[in-house]
Amino acid sequence: MPTLEYDSIASLMGAAKAAGQRLSALVLAQQAAQLEQSEEQVYERMRRQYAVMAGAADAGAQPGVRSASGLSGGDAFRMLGAQRSGAILCGGLFTSAITKALAISEWNAAMGRIVAAPTAGSCGILPAALLAVQEARGLPERDCVMALFTAAAVGMVIANRACIAGAEGGCQAECGSAAAMAAAALVEVCGGDPEMLDAAVSIALANQLGLVCDPVAGLVEIPCIHRNAAGVAGALTAAQLALAGVHNRIPADETILAMKRVGDAMPAALKETAEGGLAATPTARRLYEQVFGRQKTP
Repeated sequence: MPTLEYDSIASLMGAAKAAGQRLSALVLAQQAAQLEQSEEQVYERMRRQYAVMAGAADAGAQPGVRSASGLSGGDAFRMLGAQRSGAILCGGLFTSAITKALAISEWNAAMGRIVAAPTAGSCGILPAALLAVQEARGLPERDCVMALFTAAAVGMVIANRACIAGAEGGCQAECGSAAAMAAAALVEVCGGDPEMLDAAVSIALANQLGLVCDPVAGLVEIPCIHRNAAGVAGALTAAQLALAGVHNRIPADETILAMKRVGDAMPAALKETAEGGLAATPTARRLYEQVFGRQKTP
């Protein structure tokens, strides 16, 4: 079994090509060896994580879901109503994905149980992508669970080479990383090859490059929840382009390093401090006072 170092997307793709296997199979085998467990035991742990993701998507779309702050809740239910009435602009898979992304993110804001993927603020993107595609295509659960191992490998590379925290790299590091992980997972479940996976990661991350982290009132609700919907839309776009043979001119590893440089150059006001961007607007300041009962100091 080839050794996976998680230091570059190129090395992961090279290992998968050399072994003639999906990346997920290599990751699962390595994790089982490191944990001194059987592959089926490690798989079962991931399957339980996928079940939590599915449960969050269902729970967050129910009527009456609200966050403690009162700033969010109900958008997934509204989208579900639009789906059922046919009041949708895009196809069923796309609408289902953004609905699930909203639901999981709103469930997180309501203090429900979620899986950070890779963070709580971006928790809706990866599961929404896989759950929507599984539903639309009737995919076996095992294929989707295995794709989570591929997504995790991509997330490890991003974390090792750049970052996944909004406080360090802005929302590009959270929703951008999640979109890249989701795009990789989608390429795998749709039968794409390693080159397509690299392209999907690069395209997804490039399209989120420079996204700031500016939570209104310092809470992971506005604009975070809607960015999860946009993130899964970006993941679907990146995966579809890659599966069609479209390649980004910039390799995934260089895109990851570019994200790090952009994050390093961002002012602190745009990295989870709630001092810039949307968090600094007059309406955001009123919402801060509404939630906390005092005016935020400029």
